[in-house]
Amino acid sequence: MERPNPASVKHREIGFRSPHPDPRQAHTAMLSLADLDGVLQVSLAQPDAHSLVVSYDLSRIDLRGIETRLGTLGLHLDNSLLANLKRALYYYTEENERQGLAVHDDQEHATREVFIHCYHCRTHGCRDHRPENWRTYL
Repeated sequence: MERPNPASVKHREIGFRSPHPDPRQAHTAMLSLADLDGVLQVSLAQPDAHSLVVSYDLSRIDLRGIETRLGTLGLHLDNSLLANLKRALYYYTEENERQGLAVHDDQEHATREVFIHCYHCRTHGCRDHRPENWRTYL
């Protein structure tokens, strides 16, 4: 695995709320995020806390993707006013930074780019070797 650019590494704290059937939500989340692609380090904020600290490479994953995964596991994220404001700010800034890094989450876009690249590399009779200005005359 290549080393991430230090400018694209983010450190965020993710909080959980109770009541929940799993009293150790943060520990469960830590175990599930440890093998996630793009997550560099996960640790509990405090040994007995309801939050964890995540370090991840923004060029590979963002906070929205991490929290979506935790939500699909059935964990309850902290939804206090302050947590929602922070989350919205992080989502907005990370989305802008990922656009600046030319990172696309769109699977359809990535698949299309692969097929376009393969099409251009193949030798076939569908190429027009005339200069661009001559193509409009015929």
